[in-house]
Amino acid sequence: MKTLLPVLSLALLSLQPGISHAGAVDPERASFAQCGVGKRITCVVDGDTFWYEGAKIRMADINTPETSGPSCAAEAVLGARATRRLTQLLNDGPFTLEVRGRETDRFGRALRVVTRQGKSLGAILEAEGLAEYWKGRRSDWCA
Repeated sequence: MKTLLPVLSLALLSLQPGISHAGAVDPERASFAQCGVGKRITCVVDGDTFWYEGAKIRMADINTPETSGPSCAAEAVLGARATRRLTQLLNDGPFTLEVRGRETDRFGRALRVVTRQGKSLGAILEAEGLAEYWKGRRSDWCA
């Protein structure tokens, strides 16, 4: 019976929110709203950028339509949907901020892949048609 206890404990841990299948806990958690005017501490700017505990974070693995200065009405609509969905995903539970490659971009934003239980939240946005995999440049969302 003693030999089953560690196996059973690991199986139970993998079912708990915030604990990945590898047993690592997703350490970050906050309540996000869309950013407004004033000081930004923890809020969502758009579908691929947010503030977390005073740090501006750009999701390193995706690109989403612009909400500030969109090139067309369709981009504005899709960008608003991506922003709402990212807010929902961040609020759905604990997450991890992973450095993969460069730590910051040319604007000083922290570059992070946001994961939950090892799965990229950016990949979820991409699968839902609200983002594209980051190719090093912006795409034309109006084409």
